[in-house]
Amino acid sequence: MRSDVLKDITRVVVKLGTGVLTDARKQLDSAQLKQLAAQVAALRASGREVVLVTSGAVGAGMGALGFDKRPAELAELQACAAVGQSRLMATYEKLFAQHRITVAQVLLTHDDLEHKERHLNARNTLIALLGRGVVPIINENDAVSFTELKFGDNDRLSALVASLLPADLLVILTTVDGVVENFGKSNARTLSLIEAIDERIEKMAGGTSSATAVGGMTSKIHAAKIAVRSGIPLVIASGRKKTVLADVLAGKDEGTLFVPKPTKLKGRKRWI
Repeated sequence: MRSDVLKDITRVVVKLGTGVLTDARKQLDSAQLKQLAAQVAALRASGREVVLVTSGAVGAGMGALGFDKRPAELAELQACAAVGQSRLMATYEKLFAQHRITVAQVLLTHDDLEHKERHLNARNTLIALLGRGVVPIINENDAVSFTELKFGDNDRLSALVASLLPADLLVILTTVDGVVENFGKSNARTLSLIEAIDERIEKMAGGTSSATAVGGMTSKIHAAKIAVRSGIPLVIASGRKKTVLADVLAGKDEGTLFVPKPTKLKGRKRWI
């Protein structure tokens, strides 16, 4: 089924979580960013359009502001994000330039995607960028909006962006291999395929966590609901594997694949 669901993928949204982009000190991991940029460049070289939804602005700003751990207060989180966003984008620009790829910063809020006119403007901008061979790099505008900063680590934002375009596939890269049954136990196993998000899956997600995840698996399940309802397959996989994106696109048994609904929501139903 994987190969059938993941065939003919030409437009991919890739969400990079905080834990994937930062090191043990919660600051940007330059080596990790370099290998992720190389993976995205390989997708572009194969003729696919790629949109990145990135976290990491807080981690990029922490060192500059003298924090050795993630601040708890919202104002301090937003200060770190404001300082870190420019540093994060400078890093991306430098790394993608090595592959002769132009990137564009796009800062969005949930209001941008829930208001019809702003939704359409955002979509038109992204489509124009993709048409020029640019890789849009999207983050929530954390300095003025805090929903994902506090709760979701951009998981929901990535699903809304995938639905907005629409994309053929959403890949959420995190620090675990996917949705894990019996997480933390000797008989733990990663689910390869999820065809319906039911109470069992939601309960399972509540027990899957990592020390660096802001939203945890629960926010990723919420993102999966948005994606599959829009007819978009979603894969949750480990962003620490150097061939993860190529393996997912090749239909290999990598991460957890959420199978989309057969009928896509269209027009207004997708943005409300």
